[in-house]
Amino acid sequence: MLYLAEVQKKGGGVFGGGKAELKLLACQRSEQSWTAVTGDEVIPFDDANYVPGALVLVDLTNSRQVQRIQEAGRPLVSILQNFSRLQEKFKTQEEEIEQWKQSLTYQSQELNRREMEMESRREQLQQMEEDFEQLERQRQEIEMQQEEANRQRDEFERKRQELEGAWDHLRGEMQKLEDRQAEFQQASGLDDEQSRTIQELLNRLAGSMPPTNSIREQLDWSFEVLTQQQNVLNQHWQTLEQQRSQAQQQQDELERQADEIHNRWREWHQAQESLEQARAELKAQQSALNTKQEYARMLGVQLQNNEDLHQQIYRLAETSDKVRIGGQQVDLEALEKMPIDELQRVVQDLERDLEKLSQFVEIQEEELASKQEEIDELQAKIQTVSDFDRLSLENDLADAQDGYQMLNETLVGQRRNLQERKGVLNQHQAVLRRRQGHGVEEGQEVEIDLGPILGQVDALRQQQAEELQKLESQLEQMQAAIQQAQGMVTTQAVDQENRRNDLKLQEQTLQARRVSAAEMMGKVNSYQEILQPIQDGVDGLRQKLEAIGGTLTQAQESGDYQLQAIAEMRQIIVSITSTPELAAS
Repeated sequence: MLYLAEVQKKGGGVFGGGKAELKLLACQRSEQSWTAVTGDEVIPFDDANYVPGALVLVDLTNSRQVQRIQEAGRPLVSILQNFSRLQEKFKTQEEEIEQWKQSLTYQSQELNRREMEMESRREQLQQMEEDFEQLERQRQEIEMQQEEANRQRDEFERKRQELEGAWDHLRGEMQKLEDRQAEFQQASGLDDEQSRTIQELLNRLAGSMPPTNSIREQLDWSFEVLTQQQNVLNQHWQTLEQQRSQAQQQQDELERQADEIHNRWREWHQAQESLEQARAELKAQQSALNTKQEYARMLGVQLQNNEDLHQQIYRLAETSDKVRIGGQQVDLEALEKMPIDELQRVVQDLERDLEKLSQFVEIQEEELASKQEEIDELQAKIQTVSDFDRLSLENDLADAQDGYQMLNETLVGQRRNLQERKGVLNQHQAVLRRRQGHGVEEGQEVEIDLGPILGQVDALRQQQAEELQKLESQLEQMQAAIQQAQGMVTTQAVDQENRRNDLKLQEQTLQARRVSAAEMMGKVNSYQEILQPIQDGVDGLRQKLEAIGGTLTQAQESGDYQLQAIAEMRQIIVSITSTPELAAS
């Protein structure tokens, strides 16, 4: 099981030895889950060149034995970076969810509003249909009234013609009467037969006068019905004007919304231009980042080459007794004065420490070789799998390479420590053999010290490492800036897309409302087309009734005049006749 631990040292030897403890801080439960270790649990282990206070990742067995240990710096940075990326991803997803919620809320409100408008329009249409049915019934009633008025007019015309015929007959009789009156004046009077005949003619003429009272009553009733119909039509005309005003207001509101949507589209295009400019700047920053990353990669390759040279120098020192690498300075004079028994014990302690360290380094070397084999296998698999599986294998390869790099960096110090201890042991063994009287092996006194060369390599490595670290710091800053810019561009792009969808929805809503407004205006025009013929019919009927009324008044006046003329004729007959019965009648 993998733990995060802190190195704590207790004591230490003169030649770099010492014991150390690992204080367990946290335990890994899953890939992204860590749990704090309660209490002060410590694990002893042999010092592997870790300074006190250093954070390490240690893999423990069930019996709390150290299987593998590595520095925790880079893994912790990777974990924190993954956590930061997850936080940014969750934040972006929350913002997208919130934007979709707002968009859905607006769409729901818009749908509710349109549903209320459709319900109101349905009620208006239903009311208009009822009004149309009522108007149709009224139109039929007006047509019936118009037919009745036409019938009465025809009746009145027939009676008028009869009256004209009577008047013509009366004029003839009047002419005969005047002729006879002249004869009577010459003959000094009328006989009884003539007077009776004239009286009968006058009675017939007076009885043939058409009655006008009933016609006047029917005409007045027609005017009352026509007035009622006009009042109903006036109400419909008022409703029509209200609907026309509402349709015009709705049309004006649609024009205002169309202008507003047009302005918002113009603002959207301006923001889109800014977004494209930001994308171009982001692309330029990414290109600069790629250039620096390529330089960092080349610098890393050089650093790796120097590291390989460094390791080759150490391997040369390991394989040749005539080559040594600097190392700790041993006080040879003190060793000459030290009792030989004590010197033997020191040599034996150094040999045991060297053996332990050699075994530990050997285990680390084997694990490093195993890591390299794992990397080679993953690289070989990547060349043969599909694109979907390649992504997972590439992640595994990156993890394996990171583990290899951290383990290799740990072995650098361990190899150096091992060589230094070998050099110290060789010097102690040489003094011990000399004091025991053993001769110096041939050629052993001639050694090549590669320390200066290794120092130059170390100095170059240090310079390259510092430059690489500085470059990595710049890359991190650039990546952070690019990530921030990418986040802003992504947010702006999402906002632009949401605004675009919103504008599209508003345009669709506006188009639907325009269709509805056009339908409403069409129904208003249809309403007017229905009302106008009815109004024209009512106006025409009124004119006909007024003409009939005028004719009826003239006829009544003519009848009164005729009755007066008949009365005067009777008086004349009475005055010229000598028959008492005629005068009495």
